Amino acid sequence: MTTEDTPAAEGPRKALRTEFEELLRTTEELNTPDGYKAELIRGKIVVSPWSRPFYKRHMRSLRLQLAPHVPEGHDADTSPFLFSFPTSERAYGPDLHVADLKAFVGDARHVDGAALSLVAELTSVSTRDVDWQEKLEVYGRHVPVYLVLDMQTEEITAFWDPSDHGYLARMTVPFGKPLPIPAPFGFELETTDFVDEPEEDQEETAK
Repeated sequence: MTTEDTPAAEGPRKALRTEFEELLRTTEELNTPDGYKAELIRGKIVVSPWSRPFYKRHMRSLRLQLAPHVPEGHDADTSPFLFSFPTSERAYGPDLHVADLKAFVGDARHVDGAALSLVAELTSVSTRDVDWQEKLEVYGRHVPVYLVLDMQTEEITAFWDPSDHGYLARMTVPFGKPLPIPAPFGFELETTDFVDEPEEDQEETAK
């Protein structure tokens, strides 16, 4: 019997589980202001704004392109749902998710992260480090595909092939270039909608 298997070791593990469950319950029940979401990050409840209005075009394009390619029984959505990852003691509300509809049952305030087949995050100045580090590490152990739309560098990165050590594969393209989305989706994502139209072109279009 290893030390981790002994009854004495079960106590600290149970205490950690209880602490996470209590934090998760508080996160679920937190009455956040309109336009804000609460997530459980690094053992702390973090409240941050949902995506900015001008991110709408990117999120809509992603959702519409993903929808025909989702695994059977899954759905692509941008609604504010909280997904929990108990083994990592985290709970996130991704900007866009693809998840098994069977997981959205009962009166639970959160959804098991195991239901996810894809998540996408759109970075902001305040969340960029979390999207590229904290969430990359956790998603990389649990979610088949993770898309990071880096709004500061205007690039999109696809991560896939999760493992205990994180994702084993990745690919980055600038906005405007197509990006292959791996299994279980298997299609080429067009990102031309992500490119901001130059001001002079907008003025010409308006005439």
